[in-house]
Amino acid sequence: MDPLQLLVNGIALGSIIALAAVGLTLTFGILRLPNFAHGDFMTLGAYATLLANVNFGWNIWLSTIFGAIATVAAMLLAERTLWQPMRQVRAQPTTLIVISIGLALFIRSAILMVWGGTNLSYDLPVVPAIALPPDDPIVRIAFNRIVVVILSIVAIVALHFFLQRSKVGKAMRAVADNIDLARVAGINVERVVLWTWAIAGVLTAAGGATYGLIAAVRPNMGWFLILPMFAATILGGIGNPYGAIAGAYTIGIAQELSVPLLGSQYKLGVALFLMTIVLLVRPQGLFKGTL
Repeated sequence: MDPLQLLVNGIALGSIIALAAVGLTLTFGILRLPNFAHGDFMTLGAYATLLANVNFGWNIWLSTIFGAIATVAAMLLAERTLWQPMRQVRAQPTTLIVISIGLALFIRSAILMVWGGTNLSYDLPVVPAIALPPDDPIVRIAFNRIVVVILSIVAIVALHFFLQRSKVGKAMRAVADNIDLARVAGINVERVVLWTWAIAGVLTAAGGATYGLIAAVRPNMGWFLILPMFAATILGGIGNPYGAIAGAYTIGIAQELSVPLLGSQYKLGVALFLMTIVLLVRPQGLFKGTL
């Protein structure tokens, strides 16, 4: 395949990973939670979007909003039933990891029970790929990939202004820096926690919905993307959303460009290799790990 075409595919994949990785790095940086269920929440968002689009007959935009609301609700339910009690007893990181893996398996099993294991697709009109240049095409860009990149950029810009300009965003940054000092300063930490889950849920559901635009919706899609998400988070610096975005595009492009050399079956290995190299050379990541 042409390298330019692979680059375009890598940018689209990086956009999807970026949306989910930002949600992951926020929960990691603020709540100190290595959430291995994050990929399955992404899958849940894709299936909720599919439900609204195919079964309810809604357009893809309303369906994506429905998917985001459903994902946020599921994350808040997990917060109340699992993560809040674990914070109160000061559970060890190992305990949190085991619980998150169990939650991931529970979500995936529920999805399999409801929708089965077959690949599903959204009900979308067929739009021809855009040829560039039009007369003698060098690369063809699927319209849905363009939509994915644009949505990712819009979400990232909106998140930037939220974190930098809003009162809640500043409180989130304070909690990420020092949760005890934030409490002393009068910040409502529990409110910040709920906002963190809400933002993570919206971004994660958007990642799942956009992945469904360029690939089939299937029960294990989030599980296979959890490694690239963690790789992007670690590559960019844990707790740094901008670093996670940079790491996501690096991972996405590297995975796609590796296909001619290694084959598509080793793309996850590329993400693992990059993550390992960064951990060996610069354990704190390429950027400072704070909001």
